[in-house]
Amino acid sequence: MHGRIECPDASAWLWHGSLPIFPKKERKRHPLPVQASSVHANPTLREHVRAKAENRPGVYRMYGPGEELLYVGKSVRVRTRVLSYFRAPKGEKAWELIREAARIEWDYIPNEFYALIREMKLIQQWKPKFNVRHKRKRIFAFVKVTAEAAPRVLPVSRVVDDGSTYYGPFPRVRALAQTIRELSSTLELRDCPATTPVYFDDQLEMFGKGRVPSCIRAELRTCLAPCCGRPTVGAYMERVELAKRFLEGRAHEPLARLEEKMNAAAARMDFEYAGILRDRLERLHQFRDQLVAFRGAVDGLTFLYRVPGYAGDDRLYLIRRGRIQREMAHPKGKRGRERVARAIEQVYGDLDRGPMGLAPQDAAEILLVARWFRLKPKERKRTTPPERWLREKRPRESTITVDR
Repeated sequence: MHGRIECPDASAWLWHGSLPIFPKKERKRHPLPVQASSVHANPTLREHVRAKAENRPGVYRMYGPGEELLYVGKSVRVRTRVLSYFRAPKGEKAWELIREAARIEWDYIPNEFYALIREMKLIQQWKPKFNVRHKRKRIFAFVKVTAEAAPRVLPVSRVVDDGSTYYGPFPRVRALAQTIRELSSTLELRDCPATTPVYFDDQLEMFGKGRVPSCIRAELRTCLAPCCGRPTVGAYMERVELAKRFLEGRAHEPLARLEEKMNAAAARMDFEYAGILRDRLERLHQFRDQLVAFRGAVDGLTFLYRVPGYAGDDRLYLIRRGRIQREMAHPKGKRGRERVARAIEQVYGDLDRGPMGLAPQDAAEILLVARWFRLKPKERKRTTPPERWLREKRPRESTITVDR
């Protein structure tokens, strides 16, 4: 773009291309504007894109001279999108990117949905310096109920195969940590280090009586205190199971306990403490509602998703709890339907372990798939539950039961 030039005698202008040429007597007063550089100095790269790229959905990658991956992008029209970088004005990010680029590659993907997923995975894997979205290592939160003698309920940022029970993922780490502390306090579950020795009232050794509490929560009786042998195994595990049911959205008792304490504090006119409990109760209510809504949203992302593709390349995605487990060509005959049926039995027939072993990129995929269907609710019409697909395509054969 060129800046606007004011001239008292506009009729005296002559034009060459897009630049004004003033009469000689006006040239000193009105020097020619500097033309912004909008074309990359390497026309060979631009011509390569013009000659080879097509306007199809896909993912493109730009590399520097040292084979460094500079940028990953996706578009439903790869050729048009990539060529637009060569028209960027000097100083813009796109201009800087093309100035450093030595090579551009692209892969055609039949549809925008999977191009979006592919773009995210490449950015997370290679972390190109010109990418911003998906590049930052996003930390997801999970709720972990440990598999210890006296289990704890903890907020964690990763899932490992250690026998614990996990719930999540959740995007807000700090808020989750505070809520889980309040849940543990309400149910009087311990939150001390894993190295703290644990003793139960019905499993004490001969000289175990009279142990001293290990923390202030035990002193204040806000913890059942297995560190000093107060609860029985059964009493403590009953609270742990209650916490699990709450995290699954199947128990109201923790909220009822807290409400009872709040009313008792108000009755004895300890209004400051009652206010603290009221705020805690409100946060747990919100957390419970979020848990139920999130679990329902993720569980609802279990289906076969048919996506129309470029030039008739329709694809079928087998999605289970928000994760794409299999990608296949949409079947057009009996042999293809049998292939899909076998894949359905493999993907949906096995017991689902929830978030066990869920890597950060898997958590990001779940949230991205959920966002896709949230922003494009009409796409739900293209989905089919696995049981219904088998019932319609293989009506005379047995069907599977999906563990959702």
